[in-house]
Amino acid sequence: MYQAKNIARSEFVPIRNLKYHVRVWGEPAPGKVPLVMVHGWMDVAASWQFVVDAFKHDHYVIAPDWRGYGLTEGAPVDNYWIPDYLADLDFLLDHYSPDAPVNLVGHSLGGNVVMLYTGSRPARVRRLVNLEGFGMAATRPSQAPKRYAKWMDELKAFHRGEMALKPYDSAAGVAARLMKTNKRLTQDKADWLAQEWAAPDGEGKWRILGDAAHKITNAQLFRVDEVLEIYKSITAPTLAVESSENSLDTWWQGKYSLAEYHERLKSVPSVRIARVEDAGHMLHHDQPRQVAALIEEFAAEAFETNSR
Repeated sequence: MYQAKNIARSEFVPIRNLKYHVRVWGEPAPGKVPLVMVHGWMDVAASWQFVVDAFKHDHYVIAPDWRGYGLTEGAPVDNYWIPDYLADLDFLLDHYSPDAPVNLVGHSLGGNVVMLYTGSRPARVRRLVNLEGFGMAATRPSQAPKRYAKWMDELKAFHRGEMALKPYDSAAGVAARLMKTNKRLTQDKADWLAQEWAAPDGEGKWRILGDAAHKITNAQLFRVDEVLEIYKSITAPTLAVESSENSLDTWWQGKYSLAEYHERLKSVPSVRIARVEDAGHMLHHDQPRQVAALIEEFAAEAFETNSR
C-alpha cells in the first residue's frame, strides 16, 4: 500500500451548523501563505495526499471534506447547492486565514467553486489554481420547466431509496472500483485511497463516504452570462490546469467543448492555461509530481496586472 510521506492531522471546525472535517498538513508561520485545497464531486480531502507528498517545499495546507463528504457531516437536506460550497469556504477562510489572502486550489467541482468564490471575494485569494473545473454546458431558459420537473422526480427517487450508493464487500472492492474508473491509478494508491474514500458500516460492507443526495440534479440552470461576470471580477492570477486526455469533449459529446471552455477563460483578467501529460480527469492522482510542480511554481511567481 502507498506510504504517505507527510501525515495530516484532522481538525473539526464548526461551520454553518455543521462539524466540518479538515485535513491539515504543515504548520502556519510568518510569511507562509496558507494553501487551501478543495476536492471534487464524490471525492474527499485525503485525495490531495499524493500532491502534498510531491511538494518540494514546506507548505501549510488546509483541505476540507465538503459538506456530506468524508468525515464532514451532511446537512439536514435532501439535495446540495453550489452557493453553499462558496459560503462554507468563506467561513473556513474566516477560521484559518481571516486577515490575509490564501493560495486556493480546486479540482473538478472544487475548481468550479474556487472560480466562483474568487470572483465573489477577490480580496481573499492571492493565487488561484483550477484543476479541470470546467463548469457546465450552456443552458436556455426554455429548459427550466423540465429541469425543475427532473429535480422533483429525483428527490422522490432519492426518498424511495433508489439513488443509494452501491456498497462493497471489502476495501479491496472499493480499490477495484477506483481503478476501473481511473485506468492510470496504481494498485498501491487505490488501496490507500479506498480506506479514505470509504469506511466499514458495521454490517460487513464498505460504504462510500459521500451522501447519495449529491447525485440529485441541480434544479437551477447553469447561466454562462452570470458565470462570465464573476470571472471578470477575479483579480488573482489564475492557472487553469487540464489533463492531456481532454475528458470534457468526451463527457459532453458536442454539447460543450474544451474550446468553449477556453473561450470562457478569456473573461478572467489574468489567466494561464497549463496541461498535465499522461493524465485523465483525476490528474492529481495520475501525475501528482506534475501537479505539485505547477502549483508551487505558480504560487512563487511574480505577476504583472492583466498578464496572460
